[in-house]
Amino acid sequence: MILLITNKEDAHPTPVINYLKEKNIFIFRFNTEVLLTDYQFKWWCNEKEADFIITNTINGLEIQGSKITTIWDRRPSPPTTLLYENSEADINKHNLEEALGFLSFLRYYLSDVFSIGSIIYDRVSASKMLQLKVAKELGMQVPATCFSNIKKEIIEFSSDFDYITLKPIDNGNVYLGDELEYIFFSQKVNSSSIVNLPEESFSQTVNFVQNYIEKLYELRVTVVCEKIFACKIDSQCLDENKGKVDWRQGYDYGLKHEIYNLPESVSNFCLNYLQRMKLNFGCFDFIVTPDKQYVFLECNPNGQWLWIENETGMKISEAIANSLIKGK
Repeated sequence: MILLITNKEDAHPTPVINYLKEKNIFIFRFNTEVLLTDYQFKWWCNEKEADFIITNTINGLEIQGSKITTIWDRRPSPPTTLLYENSEADINKHNLEEALGFLSFLRYYLSDVFSIGSIIYDRVSASKMLQLKVAKELGMQVPATCFSNIKKEIIEFSSDFDYITLKPIDNGNVYLGDELEYIFFSQKVNSSSIVNLPEESFSQTVNFVQNYIEKLYELRVTVVCEKIFACKIDSQCLDENKGKVDWRQGYDYGLKHEIYNLPESVSNFCLNYLQRMKLNFGCFDFIVTPDKQYVFLECNPNGQWLWIENETGMKISEAIANSLIKGK
């Protein structure tokens, strides 16, 4: 049995689930934001065994912990809904926090089961500092990087380059009210333009700064266990503010995708990197420079890939499904 831990809004599992259904493989979808409203569960430990059962009260499907062969820890969300709202908001908050604690502990309990996505290693591997350190140790070229809240240090770092890139460290989204969302895309900045900014522009938070690297094109490399899917993203055909600096801004402006033949050295780097991070999945971002050098930017340990499959036809969902069937 395969356990999928995700949320209702996540579209990525759909083609994987459909492929598994065609193979008559059972997969149990656990949408964690509705843990308290759409599921019933029991975990027990006695002199005979430790085990659990989760039942989906909407469709009647059930999964038993001891029968789980693989897990896809995709994108779980904290529980957000209650069957019965208490008049005291703090009690509602407490109940949801207890449910989140249960969910986290359950995922830790399952940590010895083969998994694509990991509650233990995904968060650790998301550290940009650790990523750059490991990539450098594995012989891959990386951008010069500085994290600091000290103006003097950032100015000194930036003085070696004509342009720098400003990036979000962890969360690139800011929600301003119910409907308004601001996304922090990577920004290309002239190094000399930051010299006269006030101290508070630097000290209000920790700043993530890298030297700006000129691009011939960019790569999105999705790795599923031993399977590698490389996609060329031709961001440099776009305008400066429509994807040339951050290709995510180019979706609606003719961003071009095509299957890419990755050099063996870069493929080996990706596999060695995941092994080092104890991961079975990762979405890598690279720059290919005008002189054909490969520069590692980051690896999202549970990144998005469905649009790459849709754009190129590469069978990433089948690779995920087959890895879930195969397990270790």
